[in-house]
Amino acid sequence: MTTTETAGQAGAHHEPHQTDAPRPDRPEEGAPEYVLPLVVRLERDAPPGRTDALEAAARAVLVLLADERALGTGEWAQVVHDWQDSRIRKVVRRARGAEWRRAAALPGITVSGREAEVRVFPPVPLDGWPKDLARLQVSGTELADPQAPGEPAAGTPVLWLNPALQMSAGKAMAQAGHGAQLAWWALSAADREAWRAAGFPLAVRTAAPAAWAGLTDSGLPVVRDAGFTEIAPGSCTVVADHPALRGTALPAHR
Repeated sequence: MTTTETAGQAGAHHEPHQTDAPRPDRPEEGAPEYVLPLVVRLERDAPPGRTDALEAAARAVLVLLADERALGTGEWAQVVHDWQDSRIRKVVRRARGAEWRRAAALPGITVSGREAEVRVFPPVPLDGWPKDLARLQVSGTELADPQAPGEPAAGTPVLWLNPALQMSAGKAMAQAGHGAQLAWWALSAADREAWRAAGFPLAVRTAAPAAWAGLTDSGLPVVRDAGFTEIAPGSCTVVADHPALRGTALPAHR
């Protein structure tokens, strides 16, 4: 499973609604294009649930963005800046057994859910992947939830998926990561720190069809897909519904 989708443009100011249309001066001509690698652990006999994997992927993106190595003069800061200064492309691959152990030995951060494990790595040039990541499979296994996910706890940030779109697990993991990143950009420094200190609680859920139009028109961050794979360019895939972006905790849109 894979996705190399684009959402939003980073810059000095991040508007609540992000689109994937490139700015005329970004990226600079000849500048390398970066992508954020995410690897989900999929052991043959114990695959994680789909929602658990989506939530772990979204948290992994947030954990990397908040890591001291990605900030200031940290060792990852320049590549993270260069990646965020253009399209925020993410690629999701899968690994098991020795593949996972080799991936886990590379610089990065592993985030665990209830069963899911997702490792996020500092951005790499689109054509310059480490060989132990480049060789990982990018298609095949799909994920399912053993039971329907319940209602998110009151006050939990929710990444709402478009109910009209069918996306593979890898595609949806990348889109959830985009949504989490747009929420992070839109928050104040104090709200970012509060979210980080709490361990980045979040939920990923599919919105009720009747609620989707209201969510996309609410002023909350919206992911618009670049259309590289699976769905049409410009499709709205995720709305990032963080209570701090509305000022109060929100009821679930189910």
